Amino acid sequence: MRSLSVVEERALAAARAVAGAHGLSAEQAAVVYSGSNVLVRLNPAPVVARVMTGTVALHEDPQRWLTREVSVLNFLAPTALAVGPSSLIAPGPYKHAGLWMTCWEWVEHQRQTELPTDAEHLGGALRDLHRALAGFGSELGDLGDVQVDIERLLGQLRPTATLRSTAIDVLRAKLHALTDQVFASPLPGQPLHGDASLTNLLRVQDGFVWNDFEDVCRGPAQWDVAGFLTSLQDRGADPAFTRRVLDAYGDVEEDSLAPFAAAHDLYGTIWRMYDSQRHQ
Repeated sequence: MRSLSVVEERALAAARAVAGAHGLSAEQAAVVYSGSNVLVRLNPAPVVARVMTGTVALHEDPQRWLTREVSVLNFLAPTALAVGPSSLIAPGPYKHAGLWMTCWEWVEHQRQTELPTDAEHLGGALRDLHRALAGFGSELGDLGDVQVDIERLLGQLRPTATLRSTAIDVLRAKLHALTDQVFASPLPGQPLHGDASLTNLLRVQDGFVWNDFEDVCRGPAQWDVAGFLTSLQDRGADPAFTRRVLDAYGDVEEDSLAPFAAAHDLYGTIWRMYDSQRHQ
């Protein structure tokens, strides 16, 4: 068993403390994933705590974003399309020792290390989610807020020998150039997942379940579709495969996705730079 990093140790301790304060025994709690956030399974209870670590830098008000996530997932609970609240502990959000988190029912799933082959099911999973989300009527942020968050992330990049300040300025200029086509797009909007990627789509026995709605927002469907297709391409999907996924989703023209895909690529580049620096 590998040793935990300092961040993982903090997340584990915070999740245990929140569980204990709400009457949930978690003596065997363990870190089950560590990336942009840390996931702690609160064993022996079938509950997972998602502790904000890296992504907290994105949001000026993490509590607001997590409260929106809780509201959306409570709304989606009857559909079984997404992870649901646990009957053992309220989802939160909670804050302990400076760390924000939410708690959810643990979903047994298969780890997806390779690209799934069922393109039609993948496209259908996103289509079904969007159809369900269309009925959500409470307040959400929009893609303009997402742009502000990316700008905030840019502001935390430190010039180094390999990342000059002029390169950061170029990234900022590219972000601003996408404002009219993406972040202030005139296309019709609706509630979105916000970070629709293969990583956030869990394969379960009967199909797929969506996870991690921390970035839920309102905007054109193209934002989610482009992000999802980009994540599939990162796993090796070829144009024919992504075309099948898009056909299964329906209602979105491929030529409308280009600026949104460019925005996701830029966002990913900035995130990787930030993530590299925060681990140094």
